[in-house]
Amino acid sequence: MIDKNGKTKKFFVLDTNVLMHDPSSIFRFHEHDIFIPMIVLEELDNNKRGTSEASRNARLASRFIEELMSDGAKREIEKGLKLPTTESGTTITGRLFLQTRTLTSELPKDLPGNKADNQILSTALALQKEYQQTVVTIVSKDINLRIKAVALSIPAEDYRVDQVLDDLSLLYSGQSKLNDDFWDTHSKELSSWKDGNKTYYQITGSESEHWRPNQLIHDDKKGGFEGIVRSVDNGCATVEVCTNYRASSHHVWGVNARNREQNFALNLLLDPNVDFVSLLGNAGTGKTLLTLAAGLAQVLDERRYTEIIMTRVTVPMGEDIGFLPGTEEEKMAPWMGALMDNLEVLSNAEGGAWGRAATNDLLSNRIKIRSINFMRGRTFLNRYLIIDEAQNLTSKQMKSLITRAGPGTKVVCLGNTAQIDTPYLTETTAGITYVVDRFADWQHSGHITLVSGERSRLADYASEIL
Repeated sequence: MIDKNGKTKKFFVLDTNVLMHDPSSIFRFHEHDIFIPMIVLEELDNNKRGTSEASRNARLASRFIEELMSDGAKREIEKGLKLPTTESGTTITGRLFLQTRTLTSELPKDLPGNKADNQILSTALALQKEYQQTVVTIVSKDINLRIKAVALSIPAEDYRVDQVLDDLSLLYSGQSKLNDDFWDTHSKELSSWKDGNKTYYQITGSESEHWRPNQLIHDDKKGGFEGIVRSVDNGCATVEVCTNYRASSHHVWGVNARNREQNFALNLLLDPNVDFVSLLGNAGTGKTLLTLAAGLAQVLDERRYTEIIMTRVTVPMGEDIGFLPGTEEEKMAPWMGALMDNLEVLSNAEGGAWGRAATNDLLSNRIKIRSINFMRGRTFLNRYLIIDEAQNLTSKQMKSLITRAGPGTKVVCLGNTAQIDTPYLTETTAGITYVVDRFADWQHSGHITLVSGERSRLADYASEIL
């Protein structure tokens, strides 16, 4: 079944939640063999009914396994099913093994054998005894199963293929602070010019080689330099001076930036050449307010987009309140409290009760609330698409949403990695982390991590000490 002489080769026993999290996980272990216990196939069958993402993944995982079991391969189950070459051209030398016989090992009396997790532990112990020259490891998204496995001297790991970074502190922040002597050391190879009301600098040097497109560069002086890196070519960077939206003369739908990061966020949100914007930040940093203000300015004032579409995943923070009556928008309304709260702020910028009522009617016609569940197959043309609470989306869901964008559409992702409510997602595997990392070097995307809370002194203090 396994080459007993291959000590470097590992044997991974997959838990059901791994296949339901990523159906293509069976193709992710390259040179190592994987084993699927019979109880895992049974659990896939029990979870295949339904329209949820987990149910779809269960069905897809079963189809992948069935495709590997062609007529010729049925005789090869004992020797392991051969896995195909990946789309990227990577050859998979490991094999897929399915349980074809009883594999049990005695567990402690406190662990009943009829529980699925304990059956997986029993199977792994039996494999350990049978293949002593091979490292048998359980792969599971269930932390309790991993703890029990380690307690029984079975190596256990989380499924980390979709982990973007080892640590969230390594995530691209979207900004870079200039050294104190930057202008002195770069003044010899510095040129500047104006194009309309925009000022540009061309900077050459070792520091500029590490800059990324649409990155904020700044010094720490009050009222100091703030610029956007427009392009980097062989160490030569073109930098555009940021528009100052902190000034009252440059307000956006009645909203002004209150700090450097908010100012840069508005520069990205209002730039027609930036198709994708991601904003990360804790509660109260102004993500939703800035995004809506920029969207309304471009939809109603500049007519750059036809309407604003806002969506988010419906994952509750606590107990689910159950089914909601009404149309799609009415069902989504309770999930869009952040939208309604910020619209109150923006509509109050208009004078008079009569004017505010008229503004609210106008806004309701130009802002559409859509459920993420009905996004597949859609194409949005000339829309301003806001994906709220993106930290609760998987990387696959993020891909499905962003690829809905048609010509002339701008996508804005908002998220707070400290508030993840989706099971099995962490800061390093969340969809927002995935897209920030993957879009960092694209010239038509921009990102900024908002730092300062601007909601209230109470909210700022609570975020800091609680």
